[in-house]
Amino acid sequence: MGRESSINPNYKIMAYLTANEGREVSGSPLFLKLKDDEELKETTGEIAKALKADVVKLKNNDYMIIQI
Repeated sequence: MGRESSINPNYKIMAYLTANEGREVSGSPLFLKLKDDEELKETTGEIAKALKADVVKLKNNDYMIIQI
């Protein structure tokens, strides 16, 4: 929101994970729907570790895995 539109982000979204049944995401990152918050946390951590990536928890309780 505070970035200029001409500046490219210095990260890549690798995956988007949610436990929200109604959430739909389109685009290139991997998108996973998990059954509950516990499975969501565990799976997010495991994928991030395997990809040597960082995790961002969003306000809506979804997670993004990003590589810088």
